[in-house]
Amino acid sequence: MKQVLQDLKDGRSILADVPVPAERPGHVLVRTARTLVSAGTERMLLDFGRANLIDKARQQPEKVRMVLDKIRTDGLMPTLDAVRNKLDQPLPMGYSNVGRVASVGAGVDAFAPGDRVVSNGWHAEYVSSPLNLTARVPEAVDDDSAAFTVVGAIGLQGIRLAQPTLGEAVVVSGLGLIGLVTVQLLRAQGCRVLGLDFDPRRLALARQFGAEVVNLADTPDPVSAALQWSRGRGVDAVLITAATKSNEPVHHAAQMCRKRGRIVLVGVTGLELSRADFYEKELSFQVSCSYGPGRYDPAYETAGHDYPVGFVRWTEQRNFEAVLDMMADGRLDLKPLITHRFAIDEAPAAYDVVGGSEPSLGILLEYPAAEAGASTAPRTVELPAASVASSGSARVDFIGAGNYATSVLAPAFRAAGARLGTVACSAGVSGHYAGGRHGFAAVTTDTDALLADPDGSIVVIATRHDSHADLVVRALEAGKHVFVEKPLCMTRDELERIRVALAAASPRPLLGVGFNRRYSPLVTTLRGQLAGCSGPRALQMTVNAGEIPADHWVHDPSVGGGRILGEACHFVDLLRDLAGAPIREHSINWMDGATRDSAIISLAFENGSVGTVSYLANGPKAFPKERLEVFCDGRVLQLDNFRRLRAWGCPGFSGQRLWRQDKGQQGLAGAFLAAAAGDRDAPIPVDQLLEVAGVMLDLVGDRA
Repeated sequence: MKQVLQDLKDGRSILADVPVPAERPGHVLVRTARTLVSAGTERMLLDFGRANLIDKARQQPEKVRMVLDKIRTDGLMPTLDAVRNKLDQPLPMGYSNVGRVASVGAGVDAFAPGDRVVSNGWHAEYVSSPLNLTARVPEAVDDDSAAFTVVGAIGLQGIRLAQPTLGEAVVVSGLGLIGLVTVQLLRAQGCRVLGLDFDPRRLALARQFGAEVVNLADTPDPVSAALQWSRGRGVDAVLITAATKSNEPVHHAAQMCRKRGRIVLVGVTGLELSRADFYEKELSFQVSCSYGPGRYDPAYETAGHDYPVGFVRWTEQRNFEAVLDMMADGRLDLKPLITHRFAIDEAPAAYDVVGGSEPSLGILLEYPAAEAGASTAPRTVELPAASVASSGSARVDFIGAGNYATSVLAPAFRAAGARLGTVACSAGVSGHYAGGRHGFAAVTTDTDALLADPDGSIVVIATRHDSHADLVVRALEAGKHVFVEKPLCMTRDELERIRVALAAASPRPLLGVGFNRRYSPLVTTLRGQLAGCSGPRALQMTVNAGEIPADHWVHDPSVGGGRILGEACHFVDLLRDLAGAPIREHSINWMDGATRDSAIISLAFENGSVGTVSYLANGPKAFPKERLEVFCDGRVLQLDNFRRLRAWGCPGFSGQRLWRQDKGQQGLAGAFLAAAAGDRDAPIPVDQLLEVAGVMLDLVGDRA
């Protein structure tokens, strides 16, 4: 299918051929009829993409600080690689979609195939829409109008926050798409409306919709005009729907408001507020969040948990429905806002209009109707041969195309000699990017087909943690060699299923887990310096993990399992390797905190060695992220961030330093490929993988 993407490096619009999204529980698959290009939001993205690196940095000073911190800890080259990888990833465009339901996922009974619906889906021939971000379109509303629903909900949410009452005087500052919809909604609510803008055409439309207007190009003092319009009392509320870096819209809004007036920012403006503007009048100022309650809440948007109507009357979905009802009874007229139409094949030309000087407002992208008896577009797309395609003999397929898979694992396996086959992902866009950059032969959203393909013998699993065990078992049962990112599993039951699958497979396939620290060059050197030690070893691993927001999926017990299970296992495995003996005793002391992402893990090994892993999320980013110290037989070795190794008491050796950080991903990938080819033993013995998995489940508690 065709989908519109944007290249963040240079702002180019790309019409890509990607597979149809996978069917997901709690989602509906929609075949698109129309999408609306948001001239404001999408032009901002175009301008960002077209900016050079310096201008991009100026627009995101908080990201610059993150980059500088990463340079201090990881070094210049890994940081540059991470920045380039981020900018290389194409951005799906669009968020206002109308079409018909092609199929529904498990647990969806509110919609059926054939229903006409709106969603916040991309500019794509098919979109997968969560249940709570989908609304049925009334018969009286045509597709052209319905495509404006999400934009209308943005304006409606701003109005709900402003709480206007019948007869109040409300200013709408900025008469783009959202501003003109807001004018109509306010008029339908019985408000007097004053529209402010520089564009005569937009001002004429606002006047057509019942507003009085002020042309900012001709009126140097909009405050005086607004005060006169409000009969000298000051306006009751101002909704700012403009997109500008200037602070003037907020400043003027405060000056034209009456005492205790309300200001709601729906668009984007400068926010250098003057206390004097707000203090004497006791003004209220609020920023509106998109379509309404539920926005950016994964429990509502993704998991489908609706808010009780008795407590949250207007959610995102219910705002969609309200806007559609206004269209159905004629109180919201969107046809005058349409200025351009393009077929989806002409999408780049549409973005030339958005980013150019030609006047525009509502730009619709139109999609071909489904032919009678036609099946859904393919879920696997062959990719053109890329210049970076590897010619290794071992074919490796990937399940998962997230940031770590595309920026670290795929390059590591390719550099180790793999021939990259098919990459599977739920949406297709990330797989399209991975294929183009790393030379995959195909991208699919059909994981079952990938696992059933007899031509592929190695599968790399790099999905979210809750899917690891099931995919490992399915891949083993399909006779594949499996490399899975950590953690191996999240429950005791899952661990037992993996044991059974390994035992039942014949010939026995190879199982690997992404414990790459064992294969860091400096760890190899450190291990060599310990080879002559006969006594027990004391190992101290300090991990300055840094804070991750509490709503990140990794903290969700049912999805990520927490950071101790999902990441601290790296370091338990590393100490298990360096101790050279099984773990005899283990315990954990948790640090108080809502996310339980800081803890001290104590380990005792059967050969008398001891170890601790201090995994902490409350340290500064400028401090090295990972530090290992080993004491043994009068020797001390200290490894800082896998870039520098220092030694004391080691004859003829004082240390080693790398030009760039190397955590061993390529070394582990090469060892796994060699083992899969039968040229060497497994890179990490399977009994050690199962041992570490069991220890981690003991430490965090079984979450089954």
